[in-house]
Amino acid sequence: MNEGLSGDGVRTWVINLDRAPDRLARISARLEHLGLPWTRLPAVDARNFSIEQKALLDASGFGRRHGMTPLPGELGCYLSHIEVMRAFLASEARLAVVLEDDVKLHDTLPAVIAALAQHAGRWDVVKLSGVHFGTPMPYLDLVAGHRLAVMLSKCTGSSAYIMNRRAAQAYLDPRHGLLPMQLPYDHAFDRGWHHGLKIRMVTPWPCGHDDQVASTIGTPASGPSRKFKGLKRLPTHLWRLGNELRRLGYGVSERLRETLRR
Repeated sequence: MNEGLSGDGVRTWVINLDRAPDRLARISARLEHLGLPWTRLPAVDARNFSIEQKALLDASGFGRRHGMTPLPGELGCYLSHIEVMRAFLASEARLAVVLEDDVKLHDTLPAVIAALAQHAGRWDVVKLSGVHFGTPMPYLDLVAGHRLAVMLSKCTGSSAYIMNRRAAQAYLDPRHGLLPMQLPYDHAFDRGWHHGLKIRMVTPWPCGHDDQVASTIGTPASGPSRKFKGLKRLPTHLWRLGNELRRLGYGVSERLRETLRR
């Protein structure tokens, strides 16, 4: 690996399971091609949870909010991102780029990261990839073809993002942070109104998800469905409605704040 800080205090972490060296080889070659220093973060393996790690899952809360039973791999993914935050705060880095090892890195990524570092006061967390559209409301030009934007709707995915130290501290706060786990990580960390953070996205994405790389989270091949049915899903529907209304209100207020800042 090519460890170290970039000139603007940015450090990149790649989350990778010990049993997935092929995925590490793939992304490391791409990072080296782009000239981005990086550090490997050994992912938390669901096959080897400690008792303490298992206790960090609120299974009943997860069921109410997400409407299904959690997979061990989802907890492993969640805790891996938590470990990145701890490593980040223990380092001298000013900003942390977090990459899952199945992400696609486009050629514009280094320039986008450099531009975000120059405008670090305009955000706390910026998503560099996503699964849903997110209904972006751009407000700042970064580099040619890419803009910083507020999201008005759901945008899952956590394969690539950048955060500052304030965000990492908020996420690890024992009172209002990310633990215990009550949602998949990509549904939890972008709730800016809950954590008191400025959550943003880059549009269009400078990173993408590689559908050709198989997930290491895992899904049950047989047996009953994880998804709750009938009235058992009512708490989930109600929670999601409230969550998306809060997201919309947050997005509108954040976009207005950026407009007034000009």
